[in-house]
Amino acid sequence: MARKQNNGGASGPLTPPAGGSNMAGADAATPASAPRFFNRELSWLHFNQRVLEEAQNKRHPLLERLRFLSISGNNLDEFFMVRVAGLRGQQMRGIQEPSIDGLTPTQQLIAIDQAADELMLAQQSLWQELRAELAANDIIVADEHSLSAADAKLAKKYFMDQIFPVLTPQALDPAHPFPFVPNLCLSVIFDLQRLSDGEPVRELIMIPNSLNRFMRLSGMPVRYIAIEALLRRFCDVLFPGYKVLGSAAFRIIRDSDIEMEEEAEDLVRYFRSAIKRRRRGQVIRLKVEAGMPDELEQLIHKELGSDDALIMETNGFLGITELGELVDEDRPDLKFKPHTPRFPERIREHDGDCFAAIRQKDIVVHHPYEAFDVVVAFLNQAAADPDVIAIKQTLYRAGKQSAVIRALCDAAEAGKSVTAVVELKARFDEEQNLHWAAQLERSGVQVVYGFIDWKTHAKISMVVRKEGRKFRSYCHFGTGNYHPITAKIYTDISFFTADPRAGRDAAKVFNYITGYVDPPNLELLTISPKDLRKKVTDLIDEEIAHAAAGRGGMIWAKMNSLADGHVIEKLYEASQAGVHIQLIVRGVCCLRPGVPGLSENIRVRSIIGRFLEHSRIWAFGNGQKLPNNKAKLFITSADWMRRNFDRRVEYALPIENKTVHDQLLDQVMVANLLDNEQSWLLQSDGSYMRLMPGKKSFNLHHYFMTNPSLSGRGEAIFSSSKVPKLRLNSVM
Repeated sequence: MARKQNNGGASGPLTPPAGGSNMAGADAATPASAPRFFNRELSWLHFNQRVLEEAQNKRHPLLERLRFLSISGNNLDEFFMVRVAGLRGQQMRGIQEPSIDGLTPTQQLIAIDQAADELMLAQQSLWQELRAELAANDIIVADEHSLSAADAKLAKKYFMDQIFPVLTPQALDPAHPFPFVPNLCLSVIFDLQRLSDGEPVRELIMIPNSLNRFMRLSGMPVRYIAIEALLRRFCDVLFPGYKVLGSAAFRIIRDSDIEMEEEAEDLVRYFRSAIKRRRRGQVIRLKVEAGMPDELEQLIHKELGSDDALIMETNGFLGITELGELVDEDRPDLKFKPHTPRFPERIREHDGDCFAAIRQKDIVVHHPYEAFDVVVAFLNQAAADPDVIAIKQTLYRAGKQSAVIRALCDAAEAGKSVTAVVELKARFDEEQNLHWAAQLERSGVQVVYGFIDWKTHAKISMVVRKEGRKFRSYCHFGTGNYHPITAKIYTDISFFTADPRAGRDAAKVFNYITGYVDPPNLELLTISPKDLRKKVTDLIDEEIAHAAAGRGGMIWAKMNSLADGHVIEKLYEASQAGVHIQLIVRGVCCLRPGVPGLSENIRVRSIIGRFLEHSRIWAFGNGQKLPNNKAKLFITSADWMRRNFDRRVEYALPIENKTVHDQLLDQVMVANLLDNEQSWLLQSDGSYMRLMPGKKSFNLHHYFMTNPSLSGRGEAIFSSSKVPKLRLNSVM
């Protein structure tokens, strides 16, 4: 069963506006009026619409629904800061190169403006609904007019002690030029009249991003009030001797992307300078309160240089992402039941000795159901073990309080050879990564920044240990980042192995990054930007050959995004050859499934739920129906996007260990395909249909939260009476 997503019009077909066309060179049999590809940016907006849909999902606890609303706001902010900013830059430079679906930057911006406005209207409408439900559950978000006398007294004390000292009202007149307004800054303009002589005065107050957006008033029911409401309530304190004629709030979003320059001589110095420049990026989006006087709006446009910015007027809440502060309210009855990740049982069986456990057999760990602590334990043991000679580690995002960084520092201070590949180009983590790089270097770690024009996105950790007269390499390959916070909410795969082939390959990959030494004759790994796309297309070709020989062809693949035109074309070819393809694509998907003569054998689903689906897994039937023991199975750091194939260092690793193969294919992948509580199916017109459970329901996340560890005892997991072996026909 399914129902169509339709909220504010943002869920309709992803068709190009007037002037759009199919990709040049499209030659498959498909209706001439239909696009061969979906637009990447509009597909992303549809993904964020599905996130917003979770805020409407009454199966979720109330504060979790509010969290989804906040996430949708943060997602949209970043979308404008990066993706829209990039299109705006192309437009300003006169670049009209079409996207994969044939739209010019200008056409995409027009379509984005309309879809984003509809999405933001839906956010505001949902906020009003959730606000009423919060009040019914004794959490009241008050405005400046609804405070009782007692509340007003508490609020004034808080305002005087915590807010007033931080604020700096700035007059707007010829002697006081319009100040610089930071990115994502909420600002309020006041029109005043001096009581002594009736002279008009205009003042601007910028609310620092470091201040909490809400003040919490104690008592029951709990009351919150937003900081801009406090400003308006106590404007007599801010502006004594003045009468307030009116006020209006606005919020801006600036271009926050950092473009690399190939001639950069010092990468660290370049990024420190670029981060400073980013803070003064061009205004891309301007949101103003409804009813703002035209004179004020024109003033803001003029002074911010935002005449070309996309403008949104709202009578709701500015800065939806900051509603996340309310989620911190201590109301466990309105949140998901806490989940405590399990520590891998295999390592417990070896008294916590990671190396002994890995040496015995390859281990797979499924985050966040199993603790990221095992990765930290692996590195901590390496740091403390006197037999460990060297550690090599890639770092893309490590978080603000990273136990991984501490372990690498401890290892270097213990005299081990430690190399860290720190990726400075990890968007929005550049400054944090510069900080970690400096700390690592102070501890004696050899810090390498990789390639100037490629990001090092591969997640690899390598430990070299002396055992007797020989050296053994222990490797960790991950589909996600070495980030202990996101590892609690992102589903990812960690794979530990002592396979000598993997160790030799990992060493070559590190040499490639640190010394530009081309890695010849890799035994297991395939990497980009060398030949990863070719590997994918070759694997698809093999399935096409199996289908042609009458053996059937099957492909299952799980990823975050699918936007590479060459791979999509190869999938279309496979579909036309009779290969049955199941894709699990959480976010952007430019492939158009279910089109007769083009893609009728391709099915695409997106899973949005309690956890963020982030793991990347590929399975190819190899002449048999999936799942099967001879299937070709891979874990990888790469999505199927042009940037992952051409502009990033990524890896794909075949899984050959039978136990791990079964765990990933028969459990993880099958469970993803069985889910019918938080899955959406992509339709051929670009809309998404939510699956409805019917008589038999299956929740992917609940299944893995409540069943034993996958990394524990191999076949024992299936023999347990509590854990039936998953079968595709058990629910579908």
